[in-house]
Amino acid sequence: QVQLVESGGGLVQAGGSLRLSCAPSGDTGSRNTMGWFRQAPGKQREFVAGIRWSGSWTDYAKSVEGRFTISLDSDRNTWYLQMNGLKSDDSAIYYCAASKEHFATEGRQFDTWGQGTQVTVSS
Repeated sequence: QVQLVESGGGLVQAGGSLRLSCAPSGDTGSRNTMGWFRQAPGKQREFVAGIRWSGSWTDYAKSVEGRFTISLDSDRNTWYLQMNGLKSDDSAIYYCAASKEHFATEGRQFDTWGQGTQVTVSS
């Protein structure tokens, strides 16, 4: 079974930066959108950012626009989430995901998920 493996989470002070990485452990087959989601305690999972495998399209949640950047390295078969200007509200478990759909932004559209990596922002 193909898995996505995230790395790069941790504890950071408010205003700091982290970069999350996501790579599949095997062949995910045809995929068109890679994304990042997050879930904070007591809250629903929410979309953070998405990118098409071609790199021609990206989308962000309003709450992270201008601070977070999603990118991918097709040679390394890896995608990233650069998070700058972190706030305490960004604290959550972050999940990467892959979808066979184009322009996917909803969790139900993604069929392959990572195990999650914890991001904690201290104020």
